[in-house]
Amino acid sequence: MATRRYDPERRQRIIDAAIRVVGSKGLAGLSHRSVAAEADVPLGSTTYHFKTLDELMVAALRQANEGFAEMVAARGALEDPHVDLAGELAGLMGAWLAGDRTGVELEYELYLAALRRPALRPVAAAWVEGLAEPLARRTDTVTARALVALVDGICLQVLLTGGTYDETYAREVLSRLIGGSDARGGGADGVRD
Repeated sequence: MATRRYDPERRQRIIDAAIRVVGSKGLAGLSHRSVAAEADVPLGSTTYHFKTLDELMVAALRQANEGFAEMVAARGALEDPHVDLAGELAGLMGAWLAGDRTGVELEYELYLAALRRPALRPVAAAWVEGLAEPLARRTDTVTARALVALVDGICLQVLLTGGTYDETYAREVLSRLIGGSDARGGGADGVRD
């Protein structure tokens, strides 16, 4: 009788493989079979850990979202009331877009897949809320959500056009939005009095 090999890292390898598949072939290239081949695991392993492709995409999107969240947390400046909020957000976008663009493109591809795959919507919404929450403590809820939408818009335009990220422009438009909100006594730099 054959013994099963215990492989506690297999689930993670499958998620990593799914991210690589989407990164190289797009969502259209994602299947249990393509992921199994990329992860070098039997096809049954992918369907054992992820019954549907939606389950696999949810896990991949969660992991992709963690990269941006970790970068925000590592910088820690969104929480500091003395830091220029527009400048910090512009800097975060610059750092994110200056890294591996394939990873950013992958994250947005999975994020936008939520339009057609309802299972992904809670994960996409969690990304929005994860960024809006600390911003709301510096501005207000409406402005925080508008800032997240502006960050998304700027990043998508850069990715879709293949253009160069302009941090000065980003800081300027973010400052305008923050300065126009002033619902809690914040100035143009996002610092509350």
